Amino acid sequence: ASAGAAEALVRLGPGGLELMRRLTASFWPGPLTLVAPAVPELPSAVTSGSGYVGVRVPEHALARELLQRAAVPVAAPSANRFGHVSPTRAQHVMDDLAHHPILVLDAPPADCCGVGIESTVVKIDEQAGELVLLRRGGVPE
Repeated sequence: ASAGAAEALVRLGPGGLELMRRLTASFWPGPLTLVAPAVPELPSAVTSGSGYVGVRVPEHALARELLQRAAVPVAAPSANRFGHVSPTRAQHVMDDLAHHPILVLDAPPADCCGVGIESTVVKIDEQAGELVLLRRGGVPE
């Protein structure tokens, strides 16, 4: 769960990597997902066949510890069904997804996020030399 680990999953030239490093230094750990071309070694299931991968280092310490201990990239969807409010507690996840075979990590209430706002998603378009905002979220504009 680090910027260096995320860099190993994307295929960017020097300019794109520099931009990625500036963004990760400013907003990670936190609610910013960066989308960039994936390295060819990533399974198609991770990229949904698109050739792109989204990378993020979450703010929550327990989530970062899980990623560090896993020692492999983790592809994880949101912890709520489409159109449902984003959860801020483990119980919210269970209320929404208990009928699915899932495992939920629970943290003490003081460690939970206070607001259920999705991450901002930005695509690094190195050829065009620009960032493309794909979804507004927790990073202020």
